[in-house]
Amino acid sequence: MAAHYPASVEELISVLKLLPGIGRRAAERLALAMLDWGQDQLQDFGKLIASLPETVGCCPQCGALSDAGELCAVCRQPDRDTGLLCVVENMAQLFAIENSGNYKGLYHILGGRLSPLNSQNGENLNISGLLAKADSGTLREIILALSPDVEGRATAIYLSELLEGKPVKVTRPALGLPAGANLSYADSATITAALNGRIMLSGGDK
Repeated sequence: MAAHYPASVEELISVLKLLPGIGRRAAERLALAMLDWGQDQLQDFGKLIASLPETVGCCPQCGALSDAGELCAVCRQPDRDTGLLCVVENMAQLFAIENSGNYKGLYHILGGRLSPLNSQNGENLNISGLLAKADSGTLREIILALSPDVEGRATAIYLSELLEGKPVKVTRPALGLPAGANLSYADSATITAALNGRIMLSGGDK
């Protein structure tokens, strides 16, 4: 007869399996490790998770995660180049680019990418905010730093068409990013080479 965990532990394992990259065995190890915590530690952990919807929000300027109602750590930096905007799909890509140490501009998080096969046609993407920034007259360049896979390229083409004729130069990263790769997992040197060798998609008057 196969051994079974108590029902509450099985429920915890099922929840932990919902995390990306966590399978059954990893979820079991995490659950058993948490059972070794003291009661105070478990209560603090539970309170922290329960408070996330109230304490974590989106930066009103770029859409990145931030303390609720406040600008994110990047947008708060006074020395950022406010004329340069890097468009990314999600926070993972923002962190990958930021950790390269080469980019000093601001960001715009789309919140995903086009994926017609998965019924993602752009309705839930922050495209209107991007177009408003392009029309603001404060930008000289928009970098479409989306993953170079099929969906990422399709999204970049769609955005470049929407940005055509705007008073801003539109570019994309070039060298170093292999086709089909996910930008979130590229190393710092690769991202630096890609940003330094970016290719113009369209140009404005600036």
